Amino acid sequence: MQELTPSHIAERLHLLTEVSVALGENHDIEAFLERILRVAKGMTNADGGTLYRPSADGQSLCFHISLNDTLEIHQGGVSGNKIDLPPIPLLDAHGSRNLASVAAYAANFNQSVNIEDVYTADVFNFSGMRLFDQTFGYHSQSFLTVPMSDHEGELVGVLQLINAMDPETGAIRSFSGTDQRFIEALASQAAVALTSEQLIQQLEKLLEALVNLINIGIDEKSPYTGRHCQFVPELTMMLAEAVHRTDQGPLAGFRMNDADRKELWLAGLLHDCGKITTPVHVVDKSTKLETIFDRIHMVDTRIEVMLRDAEIRALKARLEPGANHAAIDDLLASEQKRLREDREFLRRANVGGEGMLPADQERVYRIAHQRWTGPDGQERDLLDEEEVRNLTVRFGTLTEDERKIINNHIWVTIRMLESLPWPKHLKNVPEYAGGHHERMDGKGYPRGLTRDQMSVQARIMAIADIFEALTAADRPYKKGKTLSESLTILGKFAENGHIDPDLFDIFVREKVYLKFAQEHMDAHQVDPVDESRLPGYRA
Repeated sequence: MQELTPSHIAERLHLLTEVSVALGENHDIEAFLERILRVAKGMTNADGGTLYRPSADGQSLCFHISLNDTLEIHQGGVSGNKIDLPPIPLLDAHGSRNLASVAAYAANFNQSVNIEDVYTADVFNFSGMRLFDQTFGYHSQSFLTVPMSDHEGELVGVLQLINAMDPETGAIRSFSGTDQRFIEALASQAAVALTSEQLIQQLEKLLEALVNLINIGIDEKSPYTGRHCQFVPELTMMLAEAVHRTDQGPLAGFRMNDADRKELWLAGLLHDCGKITTPVHVVDKSTKLETIFDRIHMVDTRIEVMLRDAEIRALKARLEPGANHAAIDDLLASEQKRLREDREFLRRANVGGEGMLPADQERVYRIAHQRWTGPDGQERDLLDEEEVRNLTVRFGTLTEDERKIINNHIWVTIRMLESLPWPKHLKNVPEYAGGHHERMDGKGYPRGLTRDQMSVQARIMAIADIFEALTAADRPYKKGKTLSESLTILGKFAENGHIDPDLFDIFVREKVYLKFAQEHMDAHQVDPVDESRLPGYRA
């Protein structure tokens, strides 16, 4: 039995301390587990070691890492070499705890097992080990098997060491009681660190799942907004990576690490999460009179009533003595022609566009004051005040009140995101997501920030949000613009202080627009682009 000197004990304590420090810094579970196994081997001068992990269903132990110096075996872990050994069941054929396997015994009873010589031990079934020895010409002798349990007593692994070697003679020796206590301490440290890392990963997965949950809700509510929430983060990352690669100009110093990328990606996914509270009839308002349904059909019905009333009046007039039938018919035809033209005009006016002419707005007012008789026998204006207000919207389909409802989504987004206890590496998610409607000249919303008050990431997202909206071909209230049209509009925005001109320059120069177009735009929209003629682009 090897006697441990104070220097040996100090060395082992030093190793435990180093491992503790390393565990807090290492987030690669495979590398972490292999380091634990190698430290355990080094502490005890063991020739081999195996680390088992519980199966997904918790019914067996799976070989996770296997090391053996004499046989030069390195399987599992970071080696990339697969371990083709069957798992060890934790229960026997009768459903009782498996006591035949030393690893299963240690796991089932959460108890270390220290065996001096497996060829003289008769408690466990070592037939598999003996077959291994015969196959590889090896001699297994001393075993130390230590369970790894978390703070709740749940098994997270089993550490097994084989053949402790005398450092002076090279002879196989047994694992001492001191060896066992040090390995138990190491296993305990490893279990806690492994559990902490798994909890961190589980929390991150939970966060990602909650983000997806919000986006599923948005998508179910409005498939168009759901598509937008998928493509904006993708385009954001395309542009961010292009900026990261640039080595010239004002943004040459912008760099991202993996944590920065994750933070920006999450912000992109959540940039419109506030729309989950926006009424569907506002988010997807395809025509000016649409609420739960398109009320143009109600206007059609009123005009149909007016057409029939005109015909009834004409028929009654024809019955009068001495009536001039020809004049009556001409008047009826003229009146019905005017009503049908007014109906067609209102149908066209109901469709949002780039800009409604003042003359057309005036015509809506004139038509609105025509009188019709409702089912209650009361005479009233053809269009009420609210319908007139909708039909005279100059740009798009939304009234000013509805635009305020839409714009409010960004405040809701900010409130939702700022209410969450973001960890340090994700603390900027609210700022990135909440700034995509701001303008470089301070005329945006909700806070009226200027370029200098915004992060590069928020400015990137603003461009991604606008470009995706311009090119989207699935919106019920607009047609998707071509690539050249979208870039022209975006270039004008770069000139007038709407978006960051330096980012627009990279967007064009690095062909970010083209990569996105080839992946996500309809083929008929992807027309040739003469970059030299784009406004706002420094070719």
